Amino acid sequence: MKTSVKLLTALLLIANFSFAQRISQKIDSIIKDNYQQNPKVGISVGFILNNEEYYTAYGNLNDDSEAKIDKNSIFEIASITKILTSNLIAQAAIEKKLKLDDYIDSYLPKEYILQNNLKNKITISDLASHQSGLPDIDFGKLIELNPQQPVSNVTIETLAVIINKCTELKDYGKYRYSTIGYTLLGQILEKVYNKSYDEIITSKMIKSLKMTNTLTKDFNVKNRTVGHNPDGGVQEFFNWNVTAPAGLIKSNACDMVTFLKAVLNKESKVGKAAIITEKIFYKDEKRELGLGTNIMKDDQNIIYMKSGDSMGQSSIICYDRAKKWGITILLNYRNSKMRQTLLDKIYESILKNMRPENASL
Repeated sequence: MKTSVKLLTALLLIANFSFAQRISQKIDSIIKDNYQQNPKVGISVGFILNNEEYYTAYGNLNDDSEAKIDKNSIFEIASITKILTSNLIAQAAIEKKLKLDDYIDSYLPKEYILQNNLKNKITISDLASHQSGLPDIDFGKLIELNPQQPVSNVTIETLAVIINKCTELKDYGKYRYSTIGYTLLGQILEKVYNKSYDEIITSKMIKSLKMTNTLTKDFNVKNRTVGHNPDGGVQEFFNWNVTAPAGLIKSNACDMVTFLKAVLNKESKVGKAAIITEKIFYKDEKRELGLGTNIMKDDQNIIYMKSGDSMGQSSIICYDRAKKWGITILLNYRNSKMRQTLLDKIYESILKNMRPENASL
């Protein structure tokens, strides 16, 4: 009997490995085909199925080097930073440092003074689900002033002017993507932990998960990719300053898969927090949102997703908790359409119809 159990276990492991290998080969085929059609666009992809990791990458680190992009190459994940920030908020809620339905008033830096009719109105979850109604940073204007480093002129003082002058939340309770909302979430974390955002995300996320190639500063490393704007021009990595919680992080496919493994592990701190972020906090006819997470549904699956676009790179992270898979796609060009098309092809042709039992073989 024991021999039969051992044999069955071995066969299941072999079947699981073979199934995952076939999926990874299909993903590689899609990515390779895209690279052959777009040889200037470097790409790195990490995939996880049932806790097993798979990677593929194409292209060079930069136009002047023969060094190839691989799973360790550093990209600018931009707004994917927001799901790290929202996970930290959920961790703080689990630790009873705050409540998601707390009003933000008492958590704000002293520089911010809400108008009387805005007090006790906006909750922490409103910020995290992009429905606070607060005005946002004018990125178009900032890009005109400094296309390489548009957020370099944003300070806590300039943010205070925006917030303090706000007299009405014109679209409170309605979705409007917000950089300032996630900046405030970072400052709320600083308040409850009495540490800088950099210290918090480093200790509670980067070091705890051993994400050794995830950076918050000192981005001039040898394995860094060079970003390109839609016209092909070289684009610097952003220095985010006070707005760091909305888009600071630089990372790679390997570390993003490490994060996905933690997210899919419901017993880990990150996994427990992720489950909170996956709850629906906003819904309209076009979308459902958790905390920093887009929730996509079809007749078979529930997918959690977040994309990121800087001026020179595009990225996306996506996972299915029930089927135990996750994927991250990183491009060294700003091309959100290509990024989304690749994910759609992979999902529709490979992942959508994967049976749950395949994920637990």
